[in-house]
Amino acid sequence: MNPKPNALPWLWLSVAVIVLDQLSKWWALTALQPAGVPHPVIPGLLNWTLAFNTGAAFSFLAGGTGWQRWFFVLLAVAISAVLVAWLARTPRRDWKTALPLGLIVGGALGNLIDRLHASQVTDFIHVYYREWNYPVFNLADCGITVGAVMLVVFGLLAGKPRA
Repeated sequence: MNPKPNALPWLWLSVAVIVLDQLSKWWALTALQPAGVPHPVIPGLLNWTLAFNTGAAFSFLAGGTGWQRWFFVLLAVAISAVLVAWLARTPRRDWKTALPLGLIVGGALGNLIDRLHASQVTDFIHVYYREWNYPVFNLADCGITVGAVMLVVFGLLAGKPRA
């Protein structure tokens, strides 16, 4: 019996996200010192601003005493393992599932590397408009967010008849 090819080769996308994320964080750490000082890229919209987050999205649990580091490490490992298993059961041609999963795994592992190495995640992309400020984030966060949105959108569009 010849098994059908699965979507595990899409993990190369995860590797690409991890490499780009880690290179961008290295750049931010070397070019954007001191932390918290904005470097305008598109005035009125986008700054590079070095920031560190010991919590999760929107600094959730950042005020913890350190236990949250290991909680988020375990969470990233568990979620990544589930998503890799999902990829293993997904047909290789199903890019609408494999692409988002690859992005999410890459983002989760990119931030996991920071947590294991420095006990905090390095962020540097700051989007704002007038008084509105989005929390500072990084490329790994982009992979997670874009992948999650794609999963939802593709999931909602699945099964709809073509016009």
